[in-house]
Amino acid sequence: MRAHQRPELLAPAGSIEALKLAIDCGADAVYCGGKSFGLRYNAANFCVDELKSAAEYVHSRKRLIYLTVNALIHESDLSSLRAYLGAVKDTGVDAFIVSDLGAAKLAGEIAPEIDLHVSTQASVANSLSAQTWYEAGARRIVAARELDLRELTELRKNLPEDMQLEVFVHGAQCMAISGRCIISNYLADRDANKGQCAHSCRWSYELVEKKRPNESIPVIEDDGYTTIFSPYDLNMIEHIDDLCNAGIDSLKIEGRTKGVNYITTVISAYRAVLDGADPRDYVEQLRAQTFRPQGTGFYYGSPRQNYGY
Repeated sequence: MRAHQRPELLAPAGSIEALKLAIDCGADAVYCGGKSFGLRYNAANFCVDELKSAAEYVHSRKRLIYLTVNALIHESDLSSLRAYLGAVKDTGVDAFIVSDLGAAKLAGEIAPEIDLHVSTQASVANSLSAQTWYEAGARRIVAARELDLRELTELRKNLPEDMQLEVFVHGAQCMAISGRCIISNYLADRDANKGQCAHSCRWSYELVEKKRPNESIPVIEDDGYTTIFSPYDLNMIEHIDDLCNAGIDSLKIEGRTKGVNYITTVISAYRAVLDGADPRDYVEQLRAQTFRPQGTGFYYGSPRQNYGY
């Protein structure tokens, strides 16, 4: 196994303002979406000219920029995807984040000089899967969110030497396996796997028994309703050393639809801790960035479910 290195701090950039703030607050790299094939439809996102400007700004500060192309690709999308990749290949982005093997193949044909990163949407949870992606040209895996710290450590040991491992460390979590949810499709006719999630898991629900249609039954005692699908937000600020010791290459912050206060607060905190600050100094201000409770996801066992918000 290679020698331990300090991981990259990877920040979300839902707009050019957020991108600049993230870089100025200490992010080593940013990830953003274009106008097509990303998974954050409600973010501002970037047109081709904006991507060029963003890449110039990031590179002038010797940082990196990654473009999400990780939506579910249907047969009818292939011609549009080919045109889109052709349009963005000269913008200066350093990597495409993909979840579909077909998208990876097209990206390799159209823009072989741009790195391929595999989205968490691909649910890579073992080294054989990672090796398959490696043979398809990928050089970074964003691990399935369902892996614990022990599994990630073993996965890192068994990856090709020049393949990187990225994990989420902060932000909202999805109740579905690696984000592949269809609740939004069913309840709101908005495809989460095409970037249009309605966040149906955050809605308030009551239980109704079929033979008693006029009687609502609270699932738990909590003001008469519960968001039973909604997990805790993720916050690993106090456990960065564990991730570093596991050999993780990149620590990813979720939040391409979040405001600038979130970006500056969260990125600054993680930058400070990576540079040696005491994480306990940042716990309260990170908790203040969300109204949902926070936890450590799957890293140390089963994640907690949020029953109140």
